[in-house]
Amino acid sequence: MKKSTETRSKILTAVILFSIFFITYSCKKSSDMNPSPGSNTPGGTGGPGTSAVTIQGMAFSPATLTVAVNTTVTWTNKDAITHTVTSDSGMFDSGNIAAGSKFSYTFTTAGTFSYHCKIHPTMVATIVVGSTTPSNMPSTPTSPSTPGY
Repeated sequence: MKKSTETRSKILTAVILFSIFFITYSCKKSSDMNPSPGSNTPGGTGGPGTSAVTIQGMAFSPATLTVAVNTTVTWTNKDAITHTVTSDSGMFDSGNIAAGSKFSYTFTTAGTFSYHCKIHPTMVATIVVGSTTPSNMPSTPTSPSTPGY
């Protein structure tokens, strides 16, 4: 009976050590995981504006974001697990984004760009890039309104 207990204890210890190693390895910084050159940046800069997407609860939020050309979009991983931001067309790929890390990409052409998480393929979203002011931003009037005209 004692031998059986010792064997179970050794197996349990091995499983725990393997689990710790696996969790530690999968949570490494994205820069340690060979991301695309220049793809992981500390924040969104450049262009006429920046926009943000949050990765949380196994989803991208917002699921559809509309921006102007030359806008930098920054994705922030607020989940406790690693995700990716991968264009369906191959236009951009973040590599692994660890918990708390960010990835930024500047959209220089108009179009609709669908993307997903390679690790969790049910996570999908879209960036719509227009040639003018995005629809989710207020537009500035070109002339003041004058009552009575």
